[in-house]
Amino acid sequence: MLVIPAATGELEAAVSKDGQAREHALLAYTLGVKQMIVAVNKMDAIKYAEDRFNEIKKEVTVFLEKVGYKVDNEKNPIRFIPISGWVGDNMIERSENMGWYKGPILIEALDAMREPKRPSDLALRLPLQDVYKIGGIGTVPVGRVETGIIKPGMTVTFGPTGVSTEVKSVEMHHESLPEAKPGDNVGFNVKNVSVKDIRRGHVASDSKNDPCADTETFEAQVIVMNHKNIQNGYAPVLDCHTCHIACKFETIKNKIDRRTNKVVEENPKSVKTGDACDVIMRPMRPMVVESFKAYPPLGRFAVRDMKMTVAVGVINSVTRKVRKMIPSDLCTFVYPLTLHTLTQLYYFRWWRPRARNNPIFIYNQEKPWTQGVWHECGTCCVV
Repeated sequence: MLVIPAATGELEAAVSKDGQAREHALLAYTLGVKQMIVAVNKMDAIKYAEDRFNEIKKEVTVFLEKVGYKVDNEKNPIRFIPISGWVGDNMIERSENMGWYKGPILIEALDAMREPKRPSDLALRLPLQDVYKIGGIGTVPVGRVETGIIKPGMTVTFGPTGVSTEVKSVEMHHESLPEAKPGDNVGFNVKNVSVKDIRRGHVASDSKNDPCADTETFEAQVIVMNHKNIQNGYAPVLDCHTCHIACKFETIKNKIDRRTNKVVEENPKSVKTGDACDVIMRPMRPMVVESFKAYPPLGRFAVRDMKMTVAVGVINSVTRKVRKMIPSDLCTFVYPLTLHTLTQLYYFRWWRPRARNNPIFIYNQEKPWTQGVWHECGTCCVV
């Protein structure tokens, strides 16, 4: 619900270039809000004037359509409702002061909204909002389930660090749950993980079903809303799910026509307000993002600079970082196979750091290895 003040001067400030109402509508569209009610508040301050209401409706419709909404959409129409929060007009009961308004009142419009379909069939993605340490219980991450299901006993991996652990219990409103579905704000207790290992902005995922990982680069389609000159190397802060991390515009690939979605210019030097472009971006710190097609809640972002939203974007593809293995004492190095001259069997040697005896094992195979490899034993230190 977008609340617009009807009082003289307040409306003009709210819908101006740097107004909060304009920014809130932009953020709502970026975050995937499809259904909207526009509540025109403080109608008592303008003596319930119908002309003023129609003027507000016309002005707000213009900037909502610029953001991307379609006011007259048959599936998700945007309703404008005149209300007064101070007096209580048209909120729970229909007001006699606005006999000229025949549409639904606020509570009727809220009841008419459809419940969104929850993506419970996708793999788990749970961005962390905070992490608490509770005495006698342990580490408790808190967040909203965006996709998939989380339940006690499952093994989760936290991105971008790659820390894996078992979920002891899942709670919502101090009640234990057998499982949590998309849309639930939950806290879950995890084993053997310190508060220092995970923090706000990290993402919990199922270790056995497409676990999340750190991002090397990602390609996104960006619409510039309020910036005079964005060039390669520009590094603003990105707000994506619960993380706020600086990302660099590494390469502006092309400029796009927003109406036809066709390429207008290849490798432009800069983009400005009103332009749409395909960009390759590089996070300046470890960060988890996903493509919008695979995981919509983790595939859209807002670009913020100078305390305002300067652009919004949708992620088309993600290049994940390749994890490097640093061997621990339990890791094993397998030497190249050697053919034994007497037995005609191939043998290889296992070597472990700081181990006293490194035994030789017999191995019979037609196509032996030609070079030594590290054997991942599951307890290696991963970076």
